[in-house]
Amino acid sequence: MLASSSPRRRQLLNLIGIAHDVRPANIDVSARPREVPRRHAERLAREKASAVATRDPDLVTIGADTVVVINRTVLGKPADGDEAARMLALLSGREHLVITAVAVSRGKKLRSAIEEVRVKFRRLRDDEIWAYIATGEPMDKAGAYGIQGFGATIVERIEGDYFAVMGLPLVRLVGLLTLSITRRSLSNASWPVASSIGTQRASFTSQSWSFVSPET
Repeated sequence: MLASSSPRRRQLLNLIGIAHDVRPANIDVSARPREVPRRHAERLAREKASAVATRDPDLVTIGADTVVVINRTVLGKPADGDEAARMLALLSGREHLVITAVAVSRGKKLRSAIEEVRVKFRRLRDDEIWAYIATGEPMDKAGAYGIQGFGATIVERIEGDYFAVMGLPLVRLVGLLTLSITRRSLSNASWPVASSIGTQRASFTSQSWSFVSPET
């Protein structure tokens, strides 16, 4: 079950063969006073997973949240083109941090993990910034860019998990799923799974999964 309007996260779930439908999760995504970005992302991922899990405890529920941070400033989704231009100008020629948290809930179990990636933009001219905004791509993304689209032409380098920048760290996710699935859920389809606790073999059924993200 995918509780998100994010085509990127849905694309990534399809990429690794996880069948899913869509169900939105409605929670307050505001940051708490003095809440650091890493803690904020993980809390939201866990709250989103829990929100859908309470509706149907039998579902494996996936929650995720991504924040973009530069000089201790958190960049969310731009409200309009002018705000997108300010964000892109701030990121131009500089390095920033992308933090993506993912959580998996099933029954009474809730597990989470965090992936941090360093990203550097090349220097952008004003006309390049506005040409990118004209594509419409920046408007529904934290930090006003998407690395998997036209945004690939403005990213000079990354250090870390590419899929975490897209919004879903797949290695972390599959590791959490491995811990959450019981032996009765296993089928004949076997995957190599690299997780934060090591590398192992795991099998998954074609059951429906529940996915919750900040892009609802």
